[in-house]
Amino acid sequence: MAGEDRVGRSTRLERFAWLADTRLLTLALASTLIVVVAGLVQVSFGAYSMSLAEAWRAVFDPTVWTNPGVVAELLLGDGLAATLGLSSAGIELSRETLIVWNIRLPRVLVGAFVGMNLAVSGAIFQAVTRNELASPFILGVSSGAGLAILLTLVVFSGLSTLLPVIASVGGALAFLLVYAIAWKGGTSPVRLVLAGVIVGTVCNSLQTGIFFFADDIGVVQNAIAWTTGSLTGTDWRQVRMVLPWTVVAMGLALVSSRQLNVLLLGERTASALGMSVEKVRFALSGVAVLAAAASIAVAGIVGFVGLIVPHVVRNVVGSDYKRLVVGCLFAGPALLVAADVGARLALSPVQLPVGIVTGLVGGPYFLYLMRKTEQLGEI
Repeated sequence: MAGEDRVGRSTRLERFAWLADTRLLTLALASTLIVVVAGLVQVSFGAYSMSLAEAWRAVFDPTVWTNPGVVAELLLGDGLAATLGLSSAGIELSRETLIVWNIRLPRVLVGAFVGMNLAVSGAIFQAVTRNELASPFILGVSSGAGLAILLTLVVFSGLSTLLPVIASVGGALAFLLVYAIAWKGGTSPVRLVLAGVIVGTVCNSLQTGIFFFADDIGVVQNAIAWTTGSLTGTDWRQVRMVLPWTVVAMGLALVSSRQLNVLLLGERTASALGMSVEKVRFALSGVAVLAAAASIAVAGIVGFVGLIVPHVVRNVVGSDYKRLVVGCLFAGPALLVAADVGARLALSPVQLPVGIVTGLVGGPYFLYLMRKTEQLGEI
């Protein structure tokens, strides 16, 4: 019996041995360091400036961390926290702590969750299509969400309070349309990409046309912010909105890593191994759409993250999706939080949409990649 127990423990250890991969650990540590440094810079600047040391003390203020009621009200909202018997009544926080926790820290957290969602969504789409150039933008999800946003702001302005939900629904419907166009007794990676380009082009054309019907410059500016991606003005409401969907999508992505690896082997091999390719492809696409929609709902359309991050992580840790998904969980937040710092400080006090910065980073990166790599496309 003792021998069997040792064998069982050894098997379990071998199953998780990939987590000790030096390249993956280095990527995770470097990404975490970038998020921490960029986050501290982000919470240090504003109308009320403070040093990095003051920002650090505010983030790790013992008054916050030793009182569950404070954190509960921020993460759950006053109503739900009160229902659970948690309250911050009678707790006094310093000015720096109030500014950091109530105003600045939510922007960092939303940026981290959005980067995580977009990176993992892009990685899944690349496995589903077996094409390293696939992303939520290429497959029509982002364009469909952008069209839904513009229609709401310009035509159905009374529904603007439901904008996050409408953006998510628009992205999901666009991908369903892509899937329907690509279906011909089944789908294929090539047809999915081509259908995504078709739907994305049509949606982008409709977006451009809708701008001509907007007679309020404020509506146009709001629409541009949504369609280019922006974290300006985010608060704990956005954190509470994106957090549960992020947990669900990331959990499903991690659990599905084996199926993603099998899809990379090709349809014939996957079918020979007993996989129902179409059902798995559609289910995994649903996970990717969920992750992308969660980010679009709180930050609008942030381009290039779902394209750049999986490619960078793949170059570091390889194509094994167990490592790739975990790497994206760390690298996605690092890219977006750092890009948001650049978006906020580059032309201070004017704040750029973060999507402009990710686009400026993504374009030169893929130009470099195109010049360096002879064969770019199929994984």
